Amino acid sequence: MIRMPTIKTLMTAFPYSISADAPVNEAIAFMRERQIRHLPVTDDGNLIGVISDRDIKLVLGPDFAYPDPDKLTVKEAMVRDAYIVDLDARADTVLEHMAEHHIGSAVVTRHGKLAGMFTTSDACNAFADLLREQFRRAGGGDAA
Repeated sequence: MIRMPTIKTLMTAFPYSISADAPVNEAIAFMRERQIRHLPVTDDGNLIGVISDRDIKLVLGPDFAYPDPDKLTVKEAMVRDAYIVDLDARADTVLEHMAEHHIGSAVVTRHGKLAGMFTTSDACNAFADLLREQFRRAGGGDAA
C-alpha cells in the first residue's frame, strides 16, 4: 500500500534564517547569494515570520530606493502570518492549501522549532520526480 508522503520528505531541511533586526539589505544579499526567495525570520531563535523577495519588492518599490534598505529592518518588511505546517503534515494537504491561497512557501516546524521550508520549487521538483517514475513504470524510454 502506497502512503501519502509527508512534507518532511519533500521540504528543504535545515533552512537558512535571518534575524528580525537585520537590515533588509542583508536579507537581499543573503537571498541573492544563496539563490533563494523565502527566508524564515527569527527573534532570539524563535520563528516569528518569513520574508520573501516579493515582500521586499513591495516594501521598497520598483527601484529599491524607498525606504532606505539599509535602515529598514527585516521585521518591518516580513510577513508575520506565514503558513506554518508540522513536519508530519500530509503533502497533499499542504499543496492544496498553498494553491488555494496562492502561497509560495510553507515554513515547516517540529515542536514549534524551525525544521525546513517547502516552496513551490520543492513542489515542482517532487512533481517532476513523480512524472519520471510514472513514465518509467509505464515502460517509457528517454524520449517523451
